[in-house]
Amino acid sequence: MEKDDDNKKNSDADLELKELCKVWGSAEAEVIKSFLQSNGISCIFRGKVVQSVHPFTADGLGEIKIFVSAKDYALAKELLKSHQK
Repeated sequence: MEKDDDNKKNSDADLELKELCKVWGSAEAEVIKSFLQSNGISCIFRGKVVQSVHPFTADGLGEIKIFVSAKDYALAKELLKSHQK
C-alpha cells in the first residue's frame, strides 16, 4: 500500500503545472521550449489568442505563458536564469 501512495505522489507532481515565465510571441516561446527539451524538461504553452490566427502582441493578447511540471520547475528556472543576458 505504501508503494501505491508513493506512486500517486509522484504522478501528482508530474501533473501539477507551475508557470515558468511569460513571453511575447510564439518565436520566443519555441526557442525556450527547444532549450528546455534539450535539457529533458517538457513544457506547455497557454495564451489568450491563437498565434497562427492573430499573430500580434497588442494589449497583452500576444502573451504566452510557459508551464512546466512542478517537479521540473526549480531546474527549469535555474537553466533559464543561467542563460539570460
